[in-house]
Amino acid sequence: MDNLHGTGVALITPFNEDFSVDVAGLQRVVEHSIKNGVDYLVVLGTTAETATLTSEEKQLVIQTVIKTNAGRLPLVLGVGGNNTMQVVADLKTIDLSEFVAILSVSPYYNKPTQEGVYQHFKAISVASPKPIILYNVPGRTGSNMLPSTTLRLAHDFDNIVAIKEACGDMKQIGEIIKDKPSDFLVISGDDITALPTVLAGGAGVISVIGQGLPAEFSKMINLGLKNEVGEAYEMQHCLEEGMNLIFEEGNPAGIKCIFETLEISKAYVRLPLVEASDSLKSKISSFVNSLSKVSA
Repeated sequence: MDNLHGTGVALITPFNEDFSVDVAGLQRVVEHSIKNGVDYLVVLGTTAETATLTSEEKQLVIQTVIKTNAGRLPLVLGVGGNNTMQVVADLKTIDLSEFVAILSVSPYYNKPTQEGVYQHFKAISVASPKPIILYNVPGRTGSNMLPSTTLRLAHDFDNIVAIKEACGDMKQIGEIIKDKPSDFLVISGDDITALPTVLAGGAGVISVIGQGLPAEFSKMINLGLKNEVGEAYEMQHCLEEGMNLIFEEGNPAGIKCIFETLEISKAYVRLPLVEASDSLKSKISSFVNSLSKVSA
């Protein structure tokens, strides 16, 4: 899965003032990522506010991204949930022909045992016509998929090809990297740990800030993959403030402020999320403008 190395981005869903999907804004977001060095696009992940989209809106987002991308970059589709039978049913009905892989989150809310997590992904593996990227994000799901479970899945199922690991724990990430199959990819799910993960032997990142600042973030990841450590950390230090700011009041409220500053799309989010405060918007705008001056 060479097409999953480097910088992937979890695309936002821009909204208009009436909270309808901003198709033109989404087109601009996709173009901004493609033209500035991103390696692949992830559609309908958490950052897309997928939980608030209707079935029709999800199809609108998918078709907009496919059409705008026009085959230029690999596409990954988020297909996950805490109802295993529903995820399996979805995999039998969704048209995945334009996607190189699916991204499937560890079950949330139910808080299954590690055996339950294993059986969930075993069922998805049997059903999926596409390679699977596991997604471990304990801060959202309420449970942590342990390295032993990840490694068991990686060794047992050929079509489970990667994990997006957002545990934020480099010890856990290191355990997976140490004992994984040689062709299994460990992808950072946290912007702040992306470079350390790459330097430890990871394949890259599925980023939030990377879609807003694709040139700078992709450069950092590419430097890390080439083991140019000093220059990579220089980029990390330049971007670190922004990485922290965009999560200060939740995701994707923060990253949408970057797009508003860049005049690509507006900062509207759907309830139960609320827009970033004026104070945070001001700080993010100042960061983006100062970074632009440094990069110029």
